[in-house]
Amino acid sequence: MLVVTVELWPAGSSALRRPLGTMHIGNVSDLAKVSDYHVIAMETANPLTGTPPGIARFSVLAHARRQRVWALLQRACGEATMAEWTDL
Repeated sequence: MLVVTVELWPAGSSALRRPLGTMHIGNVSDLAKVSDYHVIAMETANPLTGTPPGIARFSVLAHARRQRVWALLQRACGEATMAEWTDL
C-alpha cells in the first residue's frame, strides 16, 4: 500500500505545517504487471474555500506497474478530482 500525505508548510516552516489530506492506494491485483488499485482519499476542512473535511473512495484500473510511482499517483490524483466526495 502507498500512503501519501499532503501538508502545507507556510513560508517553508515545518513548525507551522498543517495537514491537508492523505491518500491510501492499495493494489488489489496480486501485484500483476497490469494492476487495479482501490484508493481512499481524505481531506481536512479548507477555510479558504469553505469546504468541509471529506472522503472519497474510488479505483484506478489497468495501471501498468513498470512505471515510476509518480505515474500511479498522477492517475490516482486525476480520479480524486472527479470522484464523489462525502462530507465527514
